[in-house]
Amino acid sequence: MVSVPSTSAFFPHGLVEISLSGLITGITGTGIGGLTAFFPSTLSDRLQSTLLEFTTGLMISMVCMELLPEGYKAAGFTYTTIGLVFGIILIIALDEYIKFLIKKRGGNPVMLSGWMVVFAVSLHNLPEGFAVGAGFQTGAAVGFTLSIAILLHDIPEGMAMAIPLRIGKMKPLKAFAVTLLSAVPMGVGAFAGAAFGSISDAFSAVCIGIAGGAMLYVSLGELINKSRSLYKGRIPLAGNLAGIMAGALISFLG
Repeated sequence: MVSVPSTSAFFPHGLVEISLSGLITGITGTGIGGLTAFFPSTLSDRLQSTLLEFTTGLMISMVCMELLPEGYKAAGFTYTTIGLVFGIILIIALDEYIKFLIKKRGGNPVMLSGWMVVFAVSLHNLPEGFAVGAGFQTGAAVGFTLSIAILLHDIPEGMAMAIPLRIGKMKPLKAFAVTLLSAVPMGVGAFAGAAFGSISDAFSAVCIGIAGGAMLYVSLGELINKSRSLYKGRIPLAGNLAGIMAGALISFLG
């Protein structure tokens, strides 16, 4: 009699397999969103502003509806807030350093915002990968469900990276490649989650808070300013609201 393997046999078990699963999840999600890098970059100031506001709305929505609640659930308000404050301080320091380089060498300020988004999303991918790795160690079904949910959430993050990079005149293929590379921390996080996921909920909450703080600062301190410098009408505000609603829908479906 031929034995039929159980469904769980198809899910990753070892550290390497779990790490690859996290990496593939991140690459797939950000890659789908990153396809917006191939959209034309010769857009009107009003449309560019609207797209940047849409990106801002998406990021704010993901932080407020996904990241922070997850941190509070893991270890409460205090640890998540510590991470949030540290993430803001970290991204401000990086912001000042990159601005210094741009001032010294010359560069596009919108491109700066794009790179800031890439850094913030890469930070975000680390705790997401951690969650995937810990989930697979808890059970195959848990890990698989988390992977699908995170894949969906990574699609708008890929868009959030690709759009400002393209508006900043980065070539489409390079912008797309950058969105894919931002998923590497998810593979690292998946490894850490599988190996050390049960060590501390507080550590996980701090990591989530750091990613949330970085994303909030980039959204409110960079992208909105760049958007308003391009166009000051009300239409970009509609883009912001659309981004918030899109993020809310993705959160609901996930």
